Amino acid sequence: MTDDSDDAYCLVDATSPPKADGPPYAECVQCRKPTEYPETYKGITLCPVCEWQEAQRTACSG
Repeated sequence: MTDDSDDAYCLVDATSPPKADGPPYAECVQCRKPTEYPETYKGITLCPVCEWQEAQRTACSG
């Protein structure tokens, strides 16, 4: 049985946390600065700067 959907092969959950409407904000797990995510979010949260730096580190260099 073959499943042609892309979801069948993706093992990584790449969903991002919901954006907060306002304070209180969760703090970044790397630099401890406020993020764009609600304080109630359970999981890894990064500020915009650390998110960008992480994306740069993990990007394919071809």
